[in-house]
Amino acid sequence: MPLRKPAEPRPLISQVTPPAAIAGGELQIRGKGFAQDERPKVTIGEVGAPVIIGSDSFVIARVPEGATAGELVIESGRQASESWACDIGMLLADSLHPVTNPAVDSFGNIFTTFSGSRGQKVPVAVYKIDLNFALKPFINELMNATALTFDEQGTLYISSRYDGFVYQVTPGGNMSVYVEGMGVATGIAFDGERNLYVGDRSGTIFKISPSRQIFVFATLEPSISAYHLTFGPDDYLYVTGPTTSSFDAVFRISHAGEVETFYRGLGRPQGMAFDEEGRLYVAASIAGRKGVVRIDPTRRADLFLSGPGVVGLAFTPSRAMVVATTNAIHRVDVGIKGRPLY
Repeated sequence: MPLRKPAEPRPLISQVTPPAAIAGGELQIRGKGFAQDERPKVTIGEVGAPVIIGSDSFVIARVPEGATAGELVIESGRQASESWACDIGMLLADSLHPVTNPAVDSFGNIFTTFSGSRGQKVPVAVYKIDLNFALKPFINELMNATALTFDEQGTLYISSRYDGFVYQVTPGGNMSVYVEGMGVATGIAFDGERNLYVGDRSGTIFKISPSRQIFVFATLEPSISAYHLTFGPDDYLYVTGPTTSSFDAVFRISHAGEVETFYRGLGRPQGMAFDEEGRLYVAASIAGRKGVVRIDPTRRADLFLSGPGVVGLAFTPSRAMVVATTNAIHRVDVGIKGRPLY
C-alpha cells in the first residue's frame, strides 16, 4: 500500500501585536506554519484582511473596513489556525473633523468636533454621540472648536483656536464665554483644584483660577498644530505639542511650572489619556507604526492600538476606548478603566 501523506499541521498563532486596532491599522502576527503551500490568508470575523507581508512565521495584515471586534484566523492551504481574539474598533461616526481628544461625560455620552480649517464657519461645531450611538448636533455657532473637557458639574468647556476664547456649555446646550485672550487656544484640562489650563500653541500654558484670574503657568516651544493637555496621577500636567520632528516628546510640568521631558521618541504626539493604573496613552507613532502608544510608569512605550490618522482618545465609564481620527470616531472595547479627569 502506498504511504499516506501526513496531514499538514495547522497554522499556529503565538502572538498578535498590538492588542487593538481600527480599520486601516496593521496587525503583526507571529507563529509558524503560515505559508505551507501558498500565501497565507487572514480573516477577522467574517471579513478578509489584506496581507501586507506574508511568510511562514510572520504576517502583517491590514484591518479592513467593516471588520468588528472578533476572531482573527490564518488559513494556509486547507488548514486554518485556531482563532485569536482581537479588540477591533467599531465606527461610530464619520464625516467629522476632530483635532484632539473627544470628551465623554459621566453617563458615557461622547462629544466631538467638526473643527474646520482656520476661519471656516461650519454648520455644526460640536456633535454628541448618545448611548445608542446616535450622532446629534450639539453646538452650532462656534468657530474652529478645538479641545473639549468636562468639569465635575458636567459643564463642557470648548477652546477655539480662532478667537482665543474658552467657552462653557451647560448640558442643555447653552453656551457662554468662560475666558478670553488665550492666544491660539488649543488643549484644555482641569486640575484637582478646579484650575483650568489652556495651551496657546504659540508657546504659553495659561492657568485660570476658579475666580477666572489668568496666570502664565509655563512656556514651551511653539507647536505646528496644537498643545494637548492632561493631568497625571502625580498631579503633573502632561503636554504634547507636535513639531516637524519625528522624535517628539511628552513633557510634564510641576506645580511650580517647571518643565521636564517625560518621554521622547514619538512621531507627532497629540491627544492623551491616563488609565487608572497610571499608564499614559498617546495618539502618536512609534518606530514608524501609527496609532495609540502606551507608556507605562517605568516609561516603557509600545504600540497599544494600530490605526491611521489618530488624533486623540478618551475612556468611557464602560471601559471602552473612544478613538478620534482626523475624520471619524471609533469605539474599541479594551476593558480598561480610565483615570477620572476630575
